[in-house]
Formats: sequence, structure tokens, C-alpha cells
Amino acid sequence: MMRNIKVEQLMQTPVEDQKVEIVERKGVGHPDSIADGLAEAVSRALCREYIKKCGTVLHHNTDETQIVAGKSHPEYGGGEVIKPIYTLLVGRATTEFDGEEFAADAIAIEAARQYIRENFANINLERDMIIDCRFGTGSSDLRDVFSRNKMPVANDTSFGIGHAPFSELESIAYNTERMLNTDLKKKIPGIGEDIKVMGLREQDDISLTIGCATIGRYVDDLDHYINIKEEVEDYVAGLAAEHTERNVNIYVNTADQIEKESVFLTVTGTSAEMGDDGSVGRGNRCNGLITPGRPMSMEATSGKNPINHIGKIYNLLATQVAQDISKTIPEVDEAYVRLLSQIGKPIDQPFIASVQIIPEEGARLDSILSEAEGITDDWLASADRVIEMLINGKINTF
Repeated sequence: MMRNIKVEQLMQTPVEDQKVEIVERKGVGHPDSIADGLAEAVSRALCREYIKKCGTVLHHNTDETQIVAGKSHPEYGGGEVIKPIYTLLVGRATTEFDGEEFAADAIAIEAARQYIRENFANINLERDMIIDCRFGTGSSDLRDVFSRNKMPVANDTSFGIGHAPFSELESIAYNTERMLNTDLKKKIPGIGEDIKVMGLREQDDISLTIGCATIGRYVDDLDHYINIKEEVEDYVAGLAAEHTERNVNIYVNTADQIEKESVFLTVTGTSAEMGDDGSVGRGNRCNGLITPGRPMSMEATSGKNPINHIGKIYNLLATQVAQDISKTIPEVDEAYVRLLSQIGKPIDQPFIASVQIIPEEGARLDSILSEAEGITDDWLASADRVIEMLINGKINTF
């Protein structure tokens, strides 16, 4: 069957040429990202168990995970959590299929604890966080969807959106958080995982407002705290210079009141310990950013089943298609991909695949549109590649 793929030129000003651009990245330690990370870790653990016991992934959705903030008393050189962070793993999972039983709740709690251990060195699971699980059971009709066809069918009439390439500001926002958490943190253990980057570009001036938690046990005093802020600023300035020649201004922890010694100090490295709640889907889109100047789906991707939940698969697939078009066709300035499903139809046969291209000036438009259509068709024909990447943890969802 021929796929309904429509490729067209998009007549609009590329993001890089617009006067104002805003981009946000919520780091792995932001309460919303904690919820995303836990939901996806639980989904992948369930996938592994289902495959191990019955050879296929069964129905589940763990995308309602909630973080309820605790209460803490941070101090230089230490501090303690007074009221633990409460985490509720919520959703639905198959607990029995074809005579096989699954300990879904126990698997979920174990996966959630492992995720926290791997990503938050300063959260003591014995006293700083409570992890609870309340899964319902999926209906037999939903479970049956997984075995109807070789190619899974869409669970809903919904859509996914992707764009590429990242603008300079998008690249800076994304890489600033990731590099602070994976690189500078090795040198400065006082940097917490809760890092939020808000990027603003006004023509050729970029401003980065960074919220960066610090961890009290590694911070000696106020002077040491100020020194850490300065090192963060210097590091980000060097990182930004790798992505842009524009003027970059950096502001770290602007809510600090130094004269009152009111600063972003934590016990565990996340604001979830002191009043900030979190929910799946309230943070980054599947490309790792929040981009109000780009088309976006509001669908949460983390925790949804990776087999037929279109709100997950099509957002990730659209992003992969857009990135491939951008990398493969040099004359493409920007690519936008929109995939729309119909419930009950195979995921490789979207109701429409809409691809919009902003070409470089003087580019051969007919050639670009034809090549973009071929790339889109190839990805749709092998849509199960995204499914495999999800199950194996080879693709990020936030």
C-alpha cells in the first residue's frame, strides 16, 4: 500500500533568522524530569520481563508517575531531609497473560530504585525517598492489540511532531545542562542534578538563565558557593563558544540573596526535597527541549508502552525523520515532520505524513522534496526500529 506522504516547501522565516527565540531545558534532576526518568525506566523493565517470560511486550503504561515534594534542611557541609520525597508509580500493566503471571509492582519499584541509584548519588533511598506503586490492570481488548498484526496498530487517533536541526540556542541549552551534569560535576561534586537552562536570543545576543542546585555536604561556606557559581559561569561561556559566535550572557541562580545567605543549597541535589512537585510530560519534549517557537505535541512520551502508543512512537519517529532529512540533505535549512494516526491502523501507515521543508536559498527544490519523501517512507517502512531502540534504551524520551 502506498503511504500518504505529502512533502512541501514551508514559506516562513527560519528560526535562526527570527529576532527572538526562547528555549528551555529541564535537567535530569528537575522534579518533572525525575518523573519522566522513573516512568521510562519502569516501562523498560516491564518490557524486559514480558519478553523474557512470553517473548513479546505486553500492554502497559506507566506515564502517570508523580513526585510529591519533601521537606529539607540544607546546610553548608551537610543538612538533612526532614520529610522524604514521595514517588507514586501510577498506570496500568499486564499482570497475567496466557497462564503466565508477572510481578509488575515489584518490578516497577526495583527499576525505580535502580534509576535513582544510578542518577542521584546523594539521595539516600533508606530515608530520603519513598517509592510506592499503584498499577491497575490493562483491559483484555488493549492487550489483544499487541498480537493482531506483525506491525503494531495505533492505540489512538493522535499525532507526533519533530523538527531538525537544532538552532544554535537549542544546542547550547541542551548541551549546557548535559555537560554540567556529566562533565563539570566530576570536578565539582557540589553541583546538583537539578539544573534548568532557559535560553533567550534577541537577534545576536544570547542570554542563558541557569538554575543550578548545589549540594550542601560539598560546599564549605558562602564563599565556596559563590566560587562554584563563578566556575559554572566560566564553564558555560566556554561551552557556548563552541556553538555560536554570538554574544552570550550567563546568569546563574538569579534568585539568590547573597546578603541574606539565601541560596540554592540542597541536601540531595534536587528541589524535589524542598517543595517542588513533578509529573510526567510537564517538562522536555522527546527531543530534550521545550521550544515555544516550534510546533510541539503536548503528549508525554516517557512511560507509555513502546509498541503501539502513538503519542510516544510518532513523536519519536517524527523527530528521527526530521533529523535524518536534515543530516542527509545539505540544502535543507529546517525540516518539520507531522505524523497523524488513525486508531486501529498499522503504525507504518499513518493517515498522513506531512513533511515541511525550508530550503536554503537557491537550492534545487524538486530534488529536495523527492529525497525527503524517500527518507520519510524508509523510516515508516521500518517503524519498528524506533520500538527496538526504545526497548533497548537506545533513544531518549525527555
